[in-house]
Amino acid sequence: MTELWFESATMLATRLKAREISAHDLLGMFLSRAAQFDGAINAIIWRDEGAARDRADAADAAFDRGEDWGPLHGVPMTIKEAFDWVGSPSTWGDPVFKDNFPTQNADAVQRLIDAGAVIFGKTNVPLHLSDWQSFNSIYGTTNNPWDLSRVPGGSSGRSAAALAAGMSALEVGSDIGASIRNPAHYCGVYGHKPTWGIIRSRGALWPGQICEDDLCVSGPLARSADDLELALKIMAGADQQ
Repeated sequence: MTELWFESATMLATRLKAREISAHDLLGMFLSRAAQFDGAINAIIWRDEGAARDRADAADAAFDRGEDWGPLHGVPMTIKEAFDWVGSPSTWGDPVFKDNFPTQNADAVQRLIDAGAVIFGKTNVPLHLSDWQSFNSIYGTTNNPWDLSRVPGGSSGRSAAALAAGMSALEVGSDIGASIRNPAHYCGVYGHKPTWGIIRSRGALWPGQICEDDLCVSGPLARSADDLELALKIMAGADQQ
């Protein structure tokens, strides 16, 4: 059997619902992978392991009660650093925003949570999400897991690197001029730039920005095309407010 950390999020969700593995143990596997490999890669630059373990335990308890949180019930994942997630900073790689802690989740993030996902960390970005490499002065440089001397692409390159290294089951990124597609290619994973507007960008914009940019979209990165379809269906929809 393929190592669980390289299986698709769709398959992991199936295994969880069949109780072949617990959400607690699955999260532990991904955290162990990150502890083993992320020192050299530097993809997951912010984590809340305590809250993630609590949510994974709650997911298992819900399974025991016969509850179904949704298609990602208990699946561990990470998100691009620029997406607002309460309790974590959204800096866009800019020291000016190092203390920017949002008070509301991005729409896409909230929908993933509502679908049962266990989000445990954020992945690195270049300064202002404006490069095909991965350096910023807050979190440093992210390397390509296939060759540490090379870049993972950008600006969602750290998202792709985490997936390629088996440190996350699913990712959400953003794209204007290939920021999902380019790193998916560099790291050998799947990425999709959706039609503009079908995934609202509330909470994934420049700090303080209200209006969405033309061509800028949020979208999934994953290890399978099935996962892209699943994540797109979860994240798409009208504004939450």
